[in-house]
Amino acid sequence: MTAERHVYLVDDDEAVRRSTGFLLRTSGYLVTIFTSGAEFLRATPHLSQGCVLLDVRMPGMSGLEVQQELRGRGIGLPVIMMTGHGDISVAIAAMKAGAVDFVEKPFEKAVLIAALEDGFGQIEQSGRRAVMADEAAVRLRALTPRECDVLRGLVDGLPNKTIGYDLGISPRTVEIHRANLMSKLNVNSLSEALRIAFAAGWADPAAARTAAQ
Repeated sequence: MTAERHVYLVDDDEAVRRSTGFLLRTSGYLVTIFTSGAEFLRATPHLSQGCVLLDVRMPGMSGLEVQQELRGRGIGLPVIMMTGHGDISVAIAAMKAGAVDFVEKPFEKAVLIAALEDGFGQIEQSGRRAVMADEAAVRLRALTPRECDVLRGLVDGLPNKTIGYDLGISPRTVEIHRANLMSKLNVNSLSEALRIAFAAGWADPAAARTAAQ
């Protein structure tokens, strides 16, 4: 692996921690071990981005409770649940709550690695989306408030005539603003301008209104 990949292994069973930790380290992952959900949650403010390998059944906080707490705190670490035989319904509940996958104990190495790679894939996609959103926001800041109004209308799929009516300006003036905003965004087509708006979150009407202020 070319980049450091952190795995946070949370399990109260010492034998599982020892064997799984060894498997992951020899596969190239950086492994940090926690013996309980509470211990892991205390450490989360200081952890690097990575995947959580979380046991479903533990004393104190269960894996589902830990997962819910992560979501409540806005911590987006991908979670893979480790389940025992008969815990499938719990695993499904975890996936409905956002877990990447679940693996049944005793698990095969290939199955575990595949689940983790799915989790790291989510991290990489999220990172790319964040970079694209930042770049789009910078480009949109070059627009005037009126140009933002026009672009918001285009995002809503409105024709020039309707945008002009809503803004109290002529369709010709809308065309001028549209040409200006496309020039400032350095795009040659409406679809390119819309992709920038969508990357910045303008598919959300609240985000578009904020940007246009």
